[in-house]
Amino acid sequence: MISPDYIRNNRKEVQEGVRAKKSDIRIDDIIALDDEYKQVLRTTEDLRASRNTITEQIAAQKNSEARSGLLKKAEEIKRKVQHNESILRTKKEALDTALHKIPNIPSNDVPRGTDEDDNVVLRVFGEKPSFSFKPKDYLEIAKAYDLIDIDRAAKVSGTRFGYIKNQAALLEFALVRFVFDEVMKERFVPIVPPVLINKNAMQGLGYLEKDSDEAYYIEKDDLYLVATAEHSIVPMFCNEVIECETLPRRFIGFSSAFRREAGSYGKDTKGILRVHQFDKIEMVSFATVEQAEKEHLLMLETQERLMQRLEIPYRVVSICTGDMGFVAKRQYDIESWIPSQETYRETHSTSDTGDFQARRLNIRYRKDKANHFVHIANGTALAIGRILIALLENYQQHDGSVRIPSVLQPYTGFDRIS
Repeated sequence: MISPDYIRNNRKEVQEGVRAKKSDIRIDDIIALDDEYKQVLRTTEDLRASRNTITEQIAAQKNSEARSGLLKKAEEIKRKVQHNESILRTKKEALDTALHKIPNIPSNDVPRGTDEDDNVVLRVFGEKPSFSFKPKDYLEIAKAYDLIDIDRAAKVSGTRFGYIKNQAALLEFALVRFVFDEVMKERFVPIVPPVLINKNAMQGLGYLEKDSDEAYYIEKDDLYLVATAEHSIVPMFCNEVIECETLPRRFIGFSSAFRREAGSYGKDTKGILRVHQFDKIEMVSFATVEQAEKEHLLMLETQERLMQRLEIPYRVVSICTGDMGFVAKRQYDIESWIPSQETYRETHSTSDTGDFQARRLNIRYRKDKANHFVHIANGTALAIGRILIALLENYQQHDGSVRIPSVLQPYTGFDRIS
């Protein structure tokens, strides 16, 4: 959420940022709502002050006739205060609803654009594998070694699910341990968070305004399944004040993630590239305003280090305004090379949300005897399914086997799938 005062003082910047995020919200309408709320608030506060004055006069008045007149006046003011407080609540609800619909304003250094075609490739790392044979796609490899079973998963759960089996299951556990060992070197605290969160948490995160059709909602319990561990890690500190000396506070969480993929019908419907349930490792950092940008870049550097150690070719992409998420002010993606498709596909994302989520969740830190909203960054450490795809395809050998990256072999106990 953006502060009404910031909107008022930076009207042009906010309106341009809103348009860049492809939102049709009119900032002038928001300011008008804020004006109405503040006018009623001032009137209400004046009435409360008058009520307090009369209360003091009543206590000091000895004349019964004068006291009776003051009591009638106090009762009249009380009714006006109650009436105004009702109006005030209505105005506040309308203002908050409008404020919650405003997307985070993109930073000035974010590329302007309308869709993924306007994203900017910042750098490319690694040599694409050169095969002396026609490379197979990951589903062919998985079928040969009974690694992924989407047919039986369809019988049990429907489309866009899969069983990860045999050496692929062991490879997942190896990846999890490898990533935790690497990322914890940067003082990230390991955490396994809940995968069900309440509506207040989900709304506070800012994902219901734009992506509500992506969320799995359990009506009977009024709970949402998380789409990433970030969804349950960020609200941990809602309505709390964090001591400044403890910041930045970094967490690395493992969880299953659940997504409807509502806007992707017809895309990647076969296999495990785009599924309703997958396992994911997520990084989250709570920081001061001075630390925020450094924390975001640390996440990107960590993602790249992991990819380089796994020796998967990738590129880093700066996401343009029109393709960026609702809550992000700056976003980078890492796309891994997928040989069978002869293209790069997104496997990681990292976003700087500024104090956007902290305002909605009321997460603050104390510095110089004052409270300030924390700044929050999040980033994928590893999306297991997509990295499995990248590993199977990039590491396939001429004899049909799949070599295991050297950094994972101590965790797997085997050096190839064959």
